[in-house]
Amino acid sequence: MNQKAYKALEYDKIVHLLTEKASSQMGKDLCRQLEPSTDLEIIRHMQAQTRDALTRLFQKGNISFGGIKDVRGSLKRLEIGSSLGIGELLSICDLLENTGRVKAYSRSDRGDSVPDSLDGMFQALEPLTPLTTEIRRCILSEDEISDDASSTLRQIRRNMKTANERIHSQLSSLVNGSTRNYLQDSVITMRNGRYCIPVKAEYKGQVPGMVHDQSSTGSTLFIEPMAVVKLNNDIRELELQEQKEIQVILASLSQQTAVEASAIRSDLDLMVQLDFIFARASLAMNMNATEPVFNEEGRIRLKKARHPLIDKKKAIPIDIRLGDDFDLLVVTGPNTGGKTVSLKTVGLLTLMGQSGLHIPALDRSELALFHEVYADIGDEQSIEQSLSTFSSHMTNVVSFLKKADKNSLVLFDELGAGTDPTEGAALAISILSYLHEQGIRTMATTHYSELKVYALSTPGVENACCEFDVESLRPTYRLLIGVPGKSNAFAISSRLGLPDYIIEKAKEQISEQDESFEDVLASLENSRVTIENERHQIEQYKKEIETLKEQLESRQEKLNEQRDKIIRQANEEAHAILRDAKEYADQTMKIFHKFQKDHVDLSAVEKERQNLREKMNKAEKGMSQKTAVQKPKKQLTPKDISPGDAVKVLSMNLKGTISSRPDSKGYLFVQMGIIRSKVHISDLELIDEAEITTPTLQRTGTGKIRMSKSAHISTEINLLGKTVDEAVAELDKYLDDAYIAHLKTVRIVHGKGTGALRKGIHNYLRRQKHVDSFRLGEFGEGDAGVTIVELKK
Repeated sequence: MNQKAYKALEYDKIVHLLTEKASSQMGKDLCRQLEPSTDLEIIRHMQAQTRDALTRLFQKGNISFGGIKDVRGSLKRLEIGSSLGIGELLSICDLLENTGRVKAYSRSDRGDSVPDSLDGMFQALEPLTPLTTEIRRCILSEDEISDDASSTLRQIRRNMKTANERIHSQLSSLVNGSTRNYLQDSVITMRNGRYCIPVKAEYKGQVPGMVHDQSSTGSTLFIEPMAVVKLNNDIRELELQEQKEIQVILASLSQQTAVEASAIRSDLDLMVQLDFIFARASLAMNMNATEPVFNEEGRIRLKKARHPLIDKKKAIPIDIRLGDDFDLLVVTGPNTGGKTVSLKTVGLLTLMGQSGLHIPALDRSELALFHEVYADIGDEQSIEQSLSTFSSHMTNVVSFLKKADKNSLVLFDELGAGTDPTEGAALAISILSYLHEQGIRTMATTHYSELKVYALSTPGVENACCEFDVESLRPTYRLLIGVPGKSNAFAISSRLGLPDYIIEKAKEQISEQDESFEDVLASLENSRVTIENERHQIEQYKKEIETLKEQLESRQEKLNEQRDKIIRQANEEAHAILRDAKEYADQTMKIFHKFQKDHVDLSAVEKERQNLREKMNKAEKGMSQKTAVQKPKKQLTPKDISPGDAVKVLSMNLKGTISSRPDSKGYLFVQMGIIRSKVHISDLELIDEAEITTPTLQRTGTGKIRMSKSAHISTEINLLGKTVDEAVAELDKYLDDAYIAHLKTVRIVHGKGTGALRKGIHNYLRRQKHVDSFRLGEFGEGDAGVTIVELKK
């Protein structure tokens, strides 16, 4: 693409931001070379790399590639058989160690993650740990080789230490002995790599030896005594042997490194590429950017797009469409209203997207693939070239018209400006008409009303404006597509204090046609504002309705809970009454048997029967509710009822089923769940319920009571192999049965797998009112493949 568009759209500033995100110098160099691609496969591949790197940054945090150094020169020297220096070997070691850290970063917490576009690059990295270990063992720093690098070096340094100790001992005896009076200072010093003592110049004949140096004043001579000349020579020889052995060690390390040269070069290339990719991801994270969707139909759909060089806290997001219903968009509005920013946003986001960078817009925003982007933005007048503002713009336009085709995006800022308005508007319409006829995607900003009319009257051309608040005299920076902009010059001037008589006189200079057009625009703007306000009110009403709906649902849930609680308490009380009745019956039978055996007289039997009758009457009174006596809506007769009819016993406030015909006194039996009671027909009221059942008992066709399946529910449910929806539906029914059967704990088997089924089941359990708590199984219970649920009592 042309470099002029890069400058006009400030693409170089994006590249600068990207370069700052790279860790290594080679990565920064690669960032500086980034240019938009016109190959759709390459663009999508780069976008996928950026997306996958961004996902890793969110999951695992930042990663540094700072240890990458350019070792290509060292590798070239290894190829021709040269030995490397200490610094070069350490640079290669740093590269390999950083490679190991990056590879470890790729392995951490990956788990069962889906493979992505970066897995192959991470897997191809070879840290060469044995080589780095050997280099670190031999080289301690750029100035020091370890004694353990070789046995020969260790022996040489041991000999050097011994020689140094001997020479120090010899010199110390001289300094503290016979030559003490001839010395300037009682110290041992070194000159030219040899040990010396400082002798006063006048006594140089008293200390036989070799003079190596003198002080700046000439009063002190540094003499190597003859007694230590041989020892100094020995040390010098050992130093030469040490340097020779160090060269042998470096040659050995270089040979080992040369064997892995191809792997090191591959690691270097991969690390630089990864640094480049993660720099793109880091920039996307900083901009809150997302991956755009590319198409080859010339369609642009940007949702809540922001200019990437404007502070994201201050930038106003805009929605932009182009290439769908229209291929030419004319943007109007006041100065500093955001027209140029909108224009640059489209162009810059196109360049960023085709460079593999994410764009600051909502997810699923669309960009078209363009082979060229032409932008005429800003004032480019040149004194040297004798070009005015208009001439410089026309020079750009001429080059655009020669080169632009259907695969191009053309952006004009203030097309036709800088000359006579009438001629400028005519030229602008002609230029835009030509581009529109060629099907070239074009976006232009203007102040000319003629272009607004052209956009309104031409199919495939659309108006847009940057909204302006006349009351506050400030632009809102919102881009409104489909609405032509109003100049607002008179309104702004009036608000700023320009006298009314001047404004009125200015209005007289405008033709009636222009004035009516501006009035139409004003009317459209007022209608748009009114519709937008009404839409806002409708949104508020919707939110209120949703709130009321949630409140009603919550209230209904509470009522259902209270109802279930009352029914549960009634069932428990009924069980207790039945149990007491059975105990009374058993006691009665025992007493009768006792009377039969003891041949007790009938009066005693009658007395005991009366006592039991009183107890049962008390129990019956306890069953009756202390409520006001209800009267039936319609007094029933024996003809109105028959066995199996659903009725309500008013005195007990319970529903049941008639199980017998009334006797001569009007008494009959009614089955109410597990209670079968004899009541009078006047205490009954017919209800519209075909069948009365209880949670744990239900009536059979023969009128007998049998236990339902909920009484025999299993304490475990197996959901392996089911989808989340299937599992939740089956689990919902199972938990209802388990709760009704008064199970305290149940076991849900869902398996481990990807964790999706477990997550769906846990989300469902959190919403259930009768679930007290739940947890994953412990060791021996099934671990993470099982969930243990505690039900409420």
